[in-house]
Amino acid sequence: MALVTTEIEDGIAIVTLNRPEAMNALSRALRSELAKAMRAVDADDSVRCVILTGAGERAFTAGLDLKELGSDTSNLGAANAESADENPVKAIEICRKPVIGAINGVAITGGFEVAIACDILIASTNARFADTHARVGIMPGWGLSQKLSRMIGISRAKQLSFSGNFLDAETACAWGLVNSVVPANELMTHAKALARDIATVDPAMVQTYKRIIDDGYALPFGEAMAHEARVSTAANRRVSADEVEARRMAVIERGRTQS
Repeated sequence: MALVTTEIEDGIAIVTLNRPEAMNALSRALRSELAKAMRAVDADDSVRCVILTGAGERAFTAGLDLKELGSDTSNLGAANAESADENPVKAIEICRKPVIGAINGVAITGGFEVAIACDILIASTNARFADTHARVGIMPGWGLSQKLSRMIGISRAKQLSFSGNFLDAETACAWGLVNSVVPANELMTHAKALARDIATVDPAMVQTYKRIIDDGYALPFGEAMAHEARVSTAANRRVSADEVEARRMAVIERGRTQS
């Protein structure tokens, strides 16, 4: 049985972590398969948007496989791995296409880190998030200690990380961690609808826009503004008036059909 499955339809790739019996825990083998899957969808020109989810209703992913870690302490290196074959966050980050995280169940510790590596999060009512790094005695190495505070505020991030308590989907939405919460049986319907909207935009534009947002997010605000100015100036010089007019009309038409 494949530990990661990929289905592609109408420009949308659905990548599924497929160890439901182990709450989709991130074993070494699963991490390797995820890296391969993300490289494949990144290289596939027919794919314009990716949905990442977990098999079953219990878990998106419970994080690193603690049984595997406990059997061999050398496996702890995975918590600080740089290679995409070992680090699932890197595996997601190498994908230039937008990645929607469809969070179907719990996202715990390393699984929490995988969730917030996605560009957009849609959570089912079954979704819950927890950072148990402090409780299991392993420091985060995939970005959680730095990203979470920037997403929900430093005090809320400390509350979650110091306590190890679960955060329910509705509160996660109120705190700005996830974009929306939907009934469990509607999760993939909503994720696919959003993916289809993204897939209608010029893929080169979306990929460039994703990169400028991510690159700027990693910089102090003043440097980020200067970075945007440089990228924008260079890109906009290459846009013709005819292209702007054609896309303006397309936007107007889309507005009519959505009203």
